Amino acid sequence: MAQRQVKTKPDYIKWLLLAGAAALVVFLAWQIIFHWVLPHSVAVDRFRYPVAGIDVSKHNGKIDFEKVRDADYQFVFIKASEGKTYRDEAFDSNYKAAREAGLEVGAYHFFRKNRSGREQADNFLTAIRGKQFDLPLVIDLEDDWGNGATTGVETAMQRVIEMIKCLKDKGYQVMIYTNLDGYNKYYKDMLTDCDLWLCSFTSPELRAGIGHRIQQFSHEGSVDGIDGEVDLNVFVGSKREWRSYLQQVKQP
Repeated sequence: MAQRQVKTKPDYIKWLLLAGAAALVVFLAWQIIFHWVLPHSVAVDRFRYPVAGIDVSKHNGKIDFEKVRDADYQFVFIKASEGKTYRDEAFDSNYKAAREAGLEVGAYHFFRKNRSGREQADNFLTAIRGKQFDLPLVIDLEDDWGNGATTGVETAMQRVIEMIKCLKDKGYQVMIYTNLDGYNKYYKDMLTDCDLWLCSFTSPELRAGIGHRIQQFSHEGSVDGIDGEVDLNVFVGSKREWRSYLQQVKQP
């Protein structure tokens, strides 16, 4: 009787499957470390850094900005857009309510590295059309598994610089939001003509040499007027320096 032949998968397919499994394990391990082990908050001396703010998006739900103001927060950055086409559906209502509460208002755009800078600038500018801002427009520049993982640093930088130029050509001042890795990877060599908003779960004075204007120090804040956790920030300076900074920010 003829023996039945058993087909086996080529070696390269086995290696691809093993590589995929290994990548999944690394990803899951990093998620566990990031969400459960690494710190996501640090205590900040509000006497030393008296000007505080929040940053929000639709994920924070309906916000009572008057309660936020009464809880001694002075400013808010509101998500307006992301990538080429996405616009945060709560942006208009958040903007209106924050304005009415008397907070200093800024807007941010989450940068997608696999989209051109001009396309993203057009999306951002359309989202904020007709609105006035007290703070620079922010480009949120982050690395994560889903944000253009195959896009090289040089290409990503070209697109960021293109977006910055488009916004500045319209008369806006621009700020970059990133963490310490992003600062070293993107900001410190090529983007220093923009103000910096740094995410760092350390006391601001420990990062004083970086020269950032705003520091995000918590992803786990609790603020009256907001259900659930919210990002917390401080201006790296005194109230007098804050007033001076606002006068320097000239938006169209």
